[in-house]
Amino acid sequence: MKYFAALLKMKDLEKNAAYREPHLSYLTRTDADGKIFARGRFAGNEGGLVVYMAESLDEARKLAEADPLVTSGARTLELYEWEMHASVR
Repeated sequence: MKYFAALLKMKDLEKNAAYREPHLSYLTRTDADGKIFARGRFAGNEGGLVVYMAESLDEARKLAEADPLVTSGARTLELYEWEMHASVR
Protein backbone atom coordinates (compact mmCIF):
# COMPACT_ATOMS: atom_id res chain seq x y z
CA MET A 1 0.00 0.00 0.00
CA LYS A 2 1.24 3.48 -0.89
CA TYR A 3 0.30 6.90 0.45
CA PHE A 4 -0.85 9.84 -1.68
CA ALA A 5 -1.27 13.41 -0.46
CA ALA A 6 -4.16 15.30 -2.02
CA LEU A 7 -3.84 19.05 -1.51
CA LEU A 8 -7.26 20.64 -1.90
CA LYS A 9 -6.72 24.37 -2.27
CA MET A 10 -9.67 26.73 -1.92
CA LYS A 11 -11.00 28.04 -5.21
CA ASP A 12 -14.62 29.07 -4.57
CA LEU A 13 -15.92 29.75 -1.03
CA GLU A 14 -19.60 29.65 -2.04
CA LYS A 15 -19.27 26.28 -3.77
CA ASN A 16 -17.18 25.05 -0.86
CA ALA A 17 -20.03 25.83 1.55
CA ALA A 18 -22.60 24.23 -0.74
CA TYR A 19 -20.62 21.00 -1.15
CA ARG A 20 -19.22 20.70 2.38
CA GLU A 21 -21.70 18.06 3.58
CA PRO A 22 -21.37 15.84 0.48
CA HIS A 23 -17.58 16.19 0.84
CA LEU A 24 -17.67 15.08 4.48
CA SER A 25 -19.99 12.18 3.64
CA TYR A 26 -17.65 11.12 0.84
CA LEU A 27 -14.64 11.20 3.18
CA THR A 28 -16.52 9.22 5.86
CA ARG A 29 -17.42 6.49 3.34
CA THR A 30 -13.94 6.42 1.84
CA ASP A 31 -12.38 6.26 5.30
CA ALA A 32 -14.71 3.36 6.24
CA ASP A 33 -13.43 1.56 3.11
CA GLY A 34 -9.89 1.85 4.53
CA LYS A 35 -8.67 4.28 1.87
CA ILE A 36 -7.80 7.30 4.04
CA PHE A 37 -4.75 7.56 6.30
CA ALA A 38 -5.37 11.12 7.51
CA ARG A 39 -7.46 14.16 6.64
CA GLY A 40 -8.07 17.70 7.81
CA ARG A 41 -8.51 21.31 6.86
CA PHE A 42 -6.00 24.12 6.86
CA ALA A 43 -6.58 27.15 9.08
CA GLY A 44 -7.96 30.29 7.48
CA ASN A 45 -10.11 28.76 4.71
CA GLU A 46 -7.04 27.82 2.67
CA GLY A 47 -8.29 24.30 1.87
CA GLY A 48 -7.27 20.94 3.25
CA LEU A 49 -5.30 17.73 2.95
CA VAL A 50 -6.37 14.12 2.48
CA VAL A 51 -3.80 11.34 2.57
CA TYR A 52 -5.18 8.42 0.60
CA MET A 53 -3.94 4.83 0.80
CA ALA A 54 -3.95 3.14 -2.61
CA GLU A 55 -2.02 0.66 -4.72
CA SER A 56 -1.23 3.17 -7.46
CA LEU A 57 -1.33 6.81 -8.44
CA ASP A 58 -4.21 6.03 -10.80
CA GLU A 59 -6.27 4.55 -7.97
CA ALA A 60 -5.49 7.50 -5.70
CA ARG A 61 -6.37 9.96 -8.48
CA LYS A 62 -9.77 8.29 -8.96
CA LEU A 63 -10.45 8.58 -5.23
CA ALA A 64 -9.33 12.22 -5.04
CA GLU A 65 -11.14 13.30 -8.21
CA ALA A 66 -14.42 11.80 -6.94
CA ASP A 67 -14.49 14.20 -3.97
CA PRO A 68 -17.50 16.53 -4.36
CA LEU A 69 -15.34 19.57 -3.61
CA VAL A 70 -13.16 18.67 -6.59
CA THR A 71 -15.98 17.67 -8.98
CA SER A 72 -17.87 20.89 -8.18
CA GLY A 73 -14.84 23.10 -8.77
CA ALA A 74 -14.88 24.40 -5.19
CA ARG A 75 -11.25 23.35 -4.72
CA THR A 76 -8.28 22.57 -6.90
CA LEU A 77 -6.49 19.24 -6.58
CA GLU A 78 -2.77 18.55 -6.45
CA LEU A 79 -1.86 14.89 -5.89
CA TYR A 80 1.54 13.57 -4.86
CA GLU A 81 2.87 10.18 -3.83
CA TRP A 82 3.99 10.58 -0.23
CA GLU A 83 6.92 8.58 1.05
CA MET A 84 5.81 8.51 4.67
CA HIS A 85 8.38 7.87 7.39
CA ALA A 86 7.14 7.37 10.93
CA SER A 87 8.94 9.33 13.63
CA VAL A 88 10.31 7.38 16.57
CA ARG A 89 10.24 9.27 19.87
